[in-house]
Amino acid sequence: MNKTDLVDYIANKTGLTKKDATNALNAMVDAVMDTVKAGKAVTLTNFGTFLSVRRAATVKRNPKTGAPVNVPAKNVPRFRPGKAFKDAVA
Repeated sequence: MNKTDLVDYIANKTGLTKKDATNALNAMVDAVMDTVKAGKAVTLTNFGTFLSVRRAATVKRNPKTGAPVNVPAKNVPRFRPGKAFKDAVA
């Protein structure tokens, strides 16, 4: 399912126009990204939690040359599915 399919699904399920469904989806995605970017978690009950996790600095190897490469620490996004979501998929 891509974004267009998701917009169609939302529009059919809620009775919204495709334009309104697109605006609602974009607003939700923007809210999640802005909140996680600020270092806070977004929890959607029965779906899951979007959060930011700090990945520690490490040394990796270049597979072509074998030379060590320093990889700096950085924040990465994570998603932890909720129990209802896990049960639905299982």
